[in-house]
Amino acid sequence: MKNQSIVFTGGGTAGHVVVNLALIPEFIKDGWDVHYIGSHQGIERELISGMDGITYHAISTGKLRRYFDKENFKDPFRVLKGTWQSLRILSKVKPHTVFSKGGFVSVPVVTAAKLKGVPAIIHESDYTPGLANKLAFPFARKVLATFPETMKYLPEKKAEWVGAIIREELFEGDEAKGLRQCDFVKDKPVILIMGGSSGSQKLNDIIRKHLDTLLDKFQIIHICGKGKVDPSIHRFGYEQFEYVQDELKDLMAAADLVVSRAGSNSIYEFLALKKPMLLIPLSRQASRGDQILNANSFRKQGFARVIEEEELHEERFLNELQQLWIERETIIDKMMAYKSEETKEKVIQMLKHIQ
Repeated sequence: MKNQSIVFTGGGTAGHVVVNLALIPEFIKDGWDVHYIGSHQGIERELISGMDGITYHAISTGKLRRYFDKENFKDPFRVLKGTWQSLRILSKVKPHTVFSKGGFVSVPVVTAAKLKGVPAIIHESDYTPGLANKLAFPFARKVLATFPETMKYLPEKKAEWVGAIIREELFEGDEAKGLRQCDFVKDKPVILIMGGSSGSQKLNDIIRKHLDTLLDKFQIIHICGKGKVDPSIHRFGYEQFEYVQDELKDLMAAADLVVSRAGSNSIYEFLALKKPMLLIPLSRQASRGDQILNANSFRKQGFARVIEEEELHEERFLNELQQLWIERETIIDKMMAYKSEETKEKVIQMLKHIQ
């Protein structure tokens, strides 16, 4: 009997891929035929192509631009082409279900699933749904939410709150291995700084300008973003990376504090790992403001301190970081009260048994 197949989709940012990375190994382990539909050049191709047991299919896709561009007029045709390509892929693969994490590459895939009669499940990570997911909602069988507050923004008959899907391998991190990788010592606290998949030049500049002050008290793991490593800086206690994947679990295990953007997948991972966090959400000028809502939700619950992008300057950053260090034990105590639901297994069973 031929193994059942499943299609995953989502891309544009790492946040639209990491949940898929958490689920895919479970289906491979259970003998499913796993396929991924993504864009030709998006980060999803980079993250997925290196994994064994997955067939990657690239399709045409549009893009949401918050400014006038002549490319906006071409995007509907790209989406139509992507839908036709997805129809061909689904006809060949014959999946049991489609799981979507959003991003514009997912819209043609979920649309094609509806046309082919294949049940599609969307997982919305953010506090409010993004435009791509809003466009895809009518074609999905179910829409799952990470934040309970998100339910009021979702189609009532399809919506279900499940919580955050956390990658299990993050709990397997080795603190000693993470410290060795950076040539760090055991008895000095570590800050993990993550500016998102593309990095934050403003944050990078502040860190590098104040390295003397920061290194006096902390060791720093600095994930800078692609092309943003400064090769001229060689300091004991300061280690730079463009992007990390397999090593992330060990670096997280070594970290005492985290400075990060406020993508929902990431902040729920920090919460699950009990890492006090200083969040610097993307501004409304650079996004739809979803990270600001995510960050404020965590601030209200006592899990994080927050600096909005427009308020990010040197003195404020150093003060907030110092205050986070002072409050770390109180924050961890609040995090201990958070009990992660068995979300991952619940979603896996939903994908396997949806009719």
